[in-house]
Amino acid sequence: MSRPLFLVSNDDGYRARGVHELTRLLAQIGDVIAVCPEGPQSGKSMAITVNEPLRLTEINDYAATEPTVKWYHVNGTPTDCVKLAMHTLFSDDRRPDMVCTGINHGSNASINVIYSGTMGAAMEGCAAGIPSVGFSLCDHSPSADFAPMLPYVRQVVEAVLAKGLPEGVCLNVNAPKGEVLKGLRETVACRGHWSDEYAEYTDPHGHPYYWLTGRFINEEPDNPDTDDALLAEGYVTVVSCALDRTVKLPSIF
Repeated sequence: MSRPLFLVSNDDGYRARGVHELTRLLAQIGDVIAVCPEGPQSGKSMAITVNEPLRLTEINDYAATEPTVKWYHVNGTPTDCVKLAMHTLFSDDRRPDMVCTGINHGSNASINVIYSGTMGAAMEGCAAGIPSVGFSLCDHSPSADFAPMLPYVRQVVEAVLAKGLPEGVCLNVNAPKGEVLKGLRETVACRGHWSDEYAEYTDPHGHPYYWLTGRFINEEPDNPDTDDALLAEGYVTVVSCALDRTVKLPSIF
């Protein structure tokens, strides 16, 4: 039986620690091709590049530490990475068995999923008809410790390889920061929003400028069964996300 083939991408760029933790784990299970942005692309959602050429560059920086992983970077968004990889690196005879994105440095729970480049890349894999999962750790540190999360990443990957996912559905997996995690919980995204989103500063010429900041507001703080609540309790959360964002409502016309 042939080893599964994984396509990996992220939004933190190919140098980020999280994506290397992911590729090393997946290389224990199957063959891995990693196609990542050449620099940070957080918050890009499913943006694509339309006004400039894209370049796919093979890199050999990690041949010593990840000898079985093929590495590429793209001068574009996470979604560009997946789309371009599917167009140039794969054929109908050998498509990826799974698209895995991340591991993101920072949470993509709740409403963050709609902004996330990590989840945008997973959504693009889903749109291509490939079982896809985005992984995130609630720790923005460049030196974040991913070790406690990795057994759960493997659990999710092996379950998806064995059982597949429904058409048009991908998974958003988040893990809390901490050395001891309580387990894996399937759940729903918390209703929430961001408040005080921009800090205002003044440049040396006296002109105002703004820096994205803010704080997350949980709109259902008494609900213990959302991803935000379960992450706070120390659980790894799994939320199913649908590619089809339309909703059928009673006619208002």
